[in-house]
Amino acid sequence: MSQNQAHNHPWRRRIGGGVGAAFALGALSWVLVHSTTWAGPLFANTLRSVIGTDNVAHLEDFVYAIEDRVTRIRRRGEKPQAHWAVPEPKPNHVAPAATSDAGPAWPAFEPKAVGPVHKSWSAPGDGQWVTVEDPRHAEAPVAMYKTLVHPDPNRSWGELFVVAIDLEQTDLHAAAGTHEPKAEAPIPKDFARPGRVPPAEHAALVAAFNGGFMAEHGHYGMLVNGVTLVKPRDLSCSVIGYHDGTVEVATWKSVSHAADRMDWFRQTPACMFENNVMHVGLRHPETRLWGATLDGDTVIRRSAIGLDESRRVLYVGIGNNMTARALAEGMHHCGAIDVAQLDVNWSYPKFLTYGIGKDGELEARALMDGFEFTPGDYVTKSAFRDFFYVTRRAAPRASHAPTQSTERVPESGGDAGIRAAAVAPKTPTTGTLAAPCPSCPK
Repeated sequence: MSQNQAHNHPWRRRIGGGVGAAFALGALSWVLVHSTTWAGPLFANTLRSVIGTDNVAHLEDFVYAIEDRVTRIRRRGEKPQAHWAVPEPKPNHVAPAATSDAGPAWPAFEPKAVGPVHKSWSAPGDGQWVTVEDPRHAEAPVAMYKTLVHPDPNRSWGELFVVAIDLEQTDLHAAAGTHEPKAEAPIPKDFARPGRVPPAEHAALVAAFNGGFMAEHGHYGMLVNGVTLVKPRDLSCSVIGYHDGTVEVATWKSVSHAADRMDWFRQTPACMFENNVMHVGLRHPETRLWGATLDGDTVIRRSAIGLDESRRVLYVGIGNNMTARALAEGMHHCGAIDVAQLDVNWSYPKFLTYGIGKDGELEARALMDGFEFTPGDYVTKSAFRDFFYVTRRAAPRASHAPTQSTERVPESGGDAGIRAAAVAPKTPTTGTLAAPCPSCPK
């Protein structure tokens, strides 16, 4: 061995030890994140305080990339799988108007089947809507449907579960978690953050689902209960609830003029789709906009929220083994023309409905197997992070379009062609309703 080789040998050991430590940390984080609801987040948050947010994100990217490579080898040739039985579609079926025991006649609601994203890459029932039961309001018209699609042509196991919610019959609310998003603006000392659905709304509660990123992961804004926890960012996508109960998903810069009419807002990374146009960043192979500091091509569990053109139908999607683009395309295929990504990673995305447990208390139930949750989530158990919840209305609403809404041009990264397309006349999407909505704008 030469003198230089002997001199460099300790450094090689150190480098090898560093790589081994990275593998060990990565393996430990994977096990924790995929087997517990609390240890994974606790481990990641502790590690961020030691080595920094960006370094943890790089480590997560590294681990997820290895997991994806292994999965692609292990599951090569596997066909997409269905997760529930889908009834045979009825020919020329149009949902009738519904009347509940409470009295009002509700406009018909049943989304049209959209079929698979890729015809040669699908499971039985892909794109067919199935009723989501609401056991506590069995007499009420159906307000939610679910479907499954497989939007990634390279990963048959990349599955996206989408729920379509009728905003004619329901209201969407936002709630802060007990700690997240962490307040970055002065707030009143008596501002309460229970992290639960208010008890007064338990009787009308039908569903709840996760919110957005922690404050340190992008500093995306939130207004709730009249208090701004984090100031809005101009180019961030914003899910907005107005005083009149209508909902909008849009780039903040295009709707900030209506801030005084907002009950709440929650911001996310840039809109994935806006005015039926995909963000130009999603077409770039190295985009890093939709995963906090995780890159947009990272294959992870992701969640999203969107609206159809009438703003009557709210879409909530949770995808396993999803890239940002696959998530966006799947949501758009199901009918959403405005799409915002919500939280990511294994432990956080979830969609819950509510029944009555053996003890007579509200009990959370998952849309499908595999979501990390407890029966008391959002009702008796406080949530650390923010969330959304859905309640039934007493009567149909007059309109779904915010009175202050304008023709919005998406912030699509400066692409002139996409901007031009955004202001062109809109064409109907595949996710329209089976019957006209009497109160929807013409």
